[in-house]
Amino acid sequence: MKKLIIVRHSRAEDQTHEFTDFERSLTGKGKSIARLMANVLKAKEKRIGVLITSPAFRALETALIFAEEFNIKHEQITLNSKMYLRMNTRALDEIFSVTSDDIDTITIFGHNPAFSEIANAMSNEGCDYMPKCGIAVLYFNVKKWTEVLRSKGKLEFLLKPEKAL
Repeated sequence: MKKLIIVRHSRAEDQTHEFTDFERSLTGKGKSIARLMANVLKAKEKRIGVLITSPAFRALETALIFAEEFNIKHEQITLNSKMYLRMNTRALDEIFSVTSDDIDTITIFGHNPAFSEIANAMSNEGCDYMPKCGIAVLYFNVKKWTEVLRSKGKLEFLLKPEKAL
């Protein structure tokens, strides 16, 4: 069985002329919510596998918080530039194609609308809109990452911050 955990970044600062969209940081509340959601996930999942994130600072910060809560070294987080502006199911297929089949879980961190669309496309019953720091966990009854197909995943659960608060 292969598992895909999709995490939308937490609440970020509003865009201003001082910083580009790429440089936006999490707000204090966004950091607190990310830590809370990491712990909600931790109560359900013991391991979150390989962490891959958009290099945009708000997504990376979210990934770093999850890594801390799951005792994963920061150096083990992979940055993937396609997750910033070009994320789609084809980019996800590329990630699957280079992931060892010894790894059972991949956790990705990034942005909407792509992450809601991916969660919906990969699930056989569809997936609701993902709010900031929402987490969709899908599993696929396959042995190899290259066998993961769109609309064949089973949505194990969808976690939303408003329900965790």
